[in-house]
Formats: sequence, structure tokens, C-alpha cells
Amino acid sequence: MMEAQEVEVEVEAQAATESGDQQIKLYSYWRSSCSYRVRIALNLKGQNFPLFSKRKKRLKYEYKAVNLLKGEQFSPEFRKLNPVGYVPVLVDGDTLVADSFAILMHLEEKYPQHPLLPPDLQKRAINYQAANIVSSSIQPLQNLAVLKYLEEKVSPDEKIEWVKFHIGKGFSALEELLNNHAGKYATGDEVYMADLFLAPQVYTAIRFQLDMTQFPLLARLHEAYKKIPAFLDAIPEKQPDAPSP
Repeated sequence: MMEAQEVEVEVEAQAATESGDQQIKLYSYWRSSCSYRVRIALNLKGQNFPLFSKRKKRLKYEYKAVNLLKGEQFSPEFRKLNPVGYVPVLVDGDTLVADSFAILMHLEEKYPQHPLLPPDLQKRAINYQAANIVSSSIQPLQNLAVLKYLEEKVSPDEKIEWVKFHIGKGFSALEELLNNHAGKYATGDEVYMADLFLAPQVYTAIRFQLDMTQFPLLARLHEAYKKIPAFLDAIPEKQPDAPSP
């Protein structure tokens, strides 16, 4: 699988420059919530925009599937991209970035269209806090490696309760944090970084049948995200490596 996906950075970067488009590679797994966040960001920043010239350029990305269930993330080829063996990984010209938070910050700093962070410092801090609750206090406790360990060492039934407990704990904190800051979206009436972390996490909570009536604010935001094309195009079922219905 990975041999066909060797990165040919210089040739592709030159071709992208000559065409006026920026070609990016995203190594992703369809159900990975971390990859899901990055797909939303790429979709948002992939809209047509004037970038330092009269000519309009378009940020595009090539989807590179990594099957986590088959262990492709542990292949020698992939470990060259990310030694820890996690998705997502972004290859942007001669820059390689692993970890969704780092990738989002790279995209934010390099591509100014559709900012992921608000100019207001207080709102920016809330976005960082919300993103970190998801990325540090929820997602690591529900990832594939943890659930596989629990299933083998404890029981298959226990892993579901484990996931619900930790998602619920994080969601309670998010409800409290965002209560005085939310508008149409998590921190106002524009989509920002917090929303990119919340959408995949609520999707995962629903997949594990967590009762979302306990979290009315997050449930409302989930409905709002369903109306945004960049979010809809990033959902797991629409990815190239998603299983056929």
C-alpha cells in the first residue's frame, strides 16, 4: 500500500506552482476523528480566494488512505512519515507535519483564507481550551489502541462504558466552558477551531450511543454543522476509504 504513496515532494511542488494550485497530501483514515478535523480545515481553506495576486488559487489536497484496522500505520513506510504511527499526516510541499493540532496550526499560519482563530484574544483562548479538552482529555482515551487494549484485557462491554464516561466528562466541561461564548457556533457566529474539534467528537459520541440530550449546547452545534458544506464533505462516510453501505 505505502510503496505507491512515496512522497515525491520536489516534482509535485513544482507542478503545483506552475499550475497555480497548491497540492497537499493528507494521510488519513476515514473514521479517525483527528483526520476528520483536518479534512474540515482543508475544505474550509480550499475555497477560491485571492492570495497576494489578482489570480485566484485553490488549495487542494490528495487523500492518502491508511487502513488502521489492517495496521498500515505501523508499516516501515508510514513510520518514516510519523514515527509514532498515528494519522493524520500532512505533506505540504517540502513540509511534513504529523498530529492534527500541529497540522491545523501549520495551515492557519501558511494559508490565511478562512481563519481558524478569531482576532479577539479572549475568544482565541476559548478556542484553544475547547480544542485541548477534546484533543487531550477525550480523544486519547477513546482511540483505537486504547479500546483494543480494554477489549483484550478487560471486556468488550467495558470499553463502551469507558468511552461514554470519558466523552461525557469532557462534554460536561465543554458545555460549561462554551455556555457564555457560543453563538451560532461554538465561540460566536463564525466557524473557528473549536468547531473543528467538536464536530468529529460529537459524531463519535453519537456512534457510541451517548445520550446527547444531556448536552443541549453541543447537540445544537451538531445540527448547525450539518448545514456547512465543508463539514458535510469531511464526514467519515464520504471518504474514499469508507466501506460501501
